[in-house]
Amino acid sequence: MSILSLSDWLATPQGRYLLEWEQAKFDILLADIFGYNALQVGLPEIDFLRANRMPFRFRCGRSGEVGVFALEDALPFATASLDLVVLPHVLEFAPRPHQVLREVERVLVPEGSVVIAGLNPFSLWGARRLAVRGQGSYPWRGQYLSVGRVKDWLTLLGFETQSGSFGCYAPAVTSTKWLERWRFMDKAGDRWWPVCGGSYMLQGVKRVQGMRVIMPNWREKRATAKRLSTVAQRNEDATQ
Repeated sequence: MSILSLSDWLATPQGRYLLEWEQAKFDILLADIFGYNALQVGLPEIDFLRANRMPFRFRCGRSGEVGVFALEDALPFATASLDLVVLPHVLEFAPRPHQVLREVERVLVPEGSVVIAGLNPFSLWGARRLAVRGQGSYPWRGQYLSVGRVKDWLTLLGFETQSGSFGCYAPAVTSTKWLERWRFMDKAGDRWWPVCGGSYMLQGVKRVQGMRVIMPNWREKRATAKRLSTVAQRNEDATQ
């Protein structure tokens, strides 16, 4: 089968293996993110927002069955208009991944979330990509971004990393039989080499500088009340 797109690859045994782990993680993570408007960028044939409960959930992309046709690095949405943006394998195949995150930061409301799924360069899958020098068919083409680099970009844009996880520790084999034989590595990987999974998921929350909760200074209020009480008592004594 000719693999001309990431969607084609996700239909292979190896792609289904990845999708099974990522869909389960998306379901758990997105179920607890609340708001009004949620956007999925790319891979419109897969509903990664299915477990989220926001009233308005839609998908955008360059093609396919999307609600809005758009480039991932030029989102046609108003500033601070979305509560959640999901990026399933967008950054590693985007021509300008940092600009994608800039756009996400622009359209998110303060305290809004971005959830990123990516392919890990420091894994057996990353080694396979190096072997073919980032060329050929999907998913080995493109630029795999490490969790550390993505975290740095998020921090520079004012995001706070909330959670992250790794999965898919099996080697980059293509047959269902061999994937099943290597399944034991998924349990061992979480324990013994947790940062070497083929895929990772990362959540960032947009923070706005200067916004903080101002709590009343009860100690200062008590001191002021005491001083006022003393002055009132003195005035009362002077009039007697």
